[in-house]
Amino acid sequence: MPVHKARLVDALAVYLITDPALAARRGRTVQDVVARAIAGGVTCVQLRAKDFSTRALVELGRELLDVTRRARVPLLVNDRLDVALALGADGVHLGEDDLPIDAARRIADRVAGPGFLIGASADSVAVARRAADQGADYLGVGDVFGTTTKPDAGPVIGIGRLAEIARSVDVPVVGIGGVDAANAAGVIRAGAQGVAVVSAVFAAHDPEASARSLARAVLTERSRPKTKNPSVRSTPSCF
Repeated sequence: MPVHKARLVDALAVYLITDPALAARRGRTVQDVVARAIAGGVTCVQLRAKDFSTRALVELGRELLDVTRRARVPLLVNDRLDVALALGADGVHLGEDDLPIDAARRIADRVAGPGFLIGASADSVAVARRAADQGADYLGVGDVFGTTTKPDAGPVIGIGRLAEIARSVDVPVVGIGGVDAANAAGVIRAGAQGVAVVSAVFAAHDPEASARSLARAVLTERSRPKTKNPSVRSTPSCF
């Protein structure tokens, strides 16, 4: 399900990243959590399973594609451009130590076409601008509040740094790291177009209800009239 760039901001509103270990602790499958979360309002899913073999990752990806395609929700793959292209996924999310974004773009354009999404991680203005200049379609910015699900996430950057990064680029920004329904509105007020979550949904007693609360917080804040506050960046006009 290719995501038209004009619809990207809507697709990034509530962005779920998978965590097979958290799902297993709750006695659930990743597919079950994702299906429930989409029913609650999740708008984008990223397949992340760091400990999986390539074969296991592809098998899980195929099963998730069955879920996301039915719901018309995009599926991206963390780090692995090869797996994303093999699956026919909607995009890939790359970290600073992964394949360079401009190289990934050249490969993806040849194999999947120009609709393939490439997201990038950023924790500073310099990294964010470089990723945007190289062709990233959106940025995952954090660690905003502090996460327990990604040991290599780096230091907490806080709302102030998130706002600074969001103002510095003309691509959509998603805030990640310790985000939940209680603080999601603050992420949007800082200039992000969406929130990315892991434990807020995967560790929740009711993933659907948790996703619904997140979606309500994000969409309510996004619907508020934008102020002239210079610390908050509005949605780019190109979207």
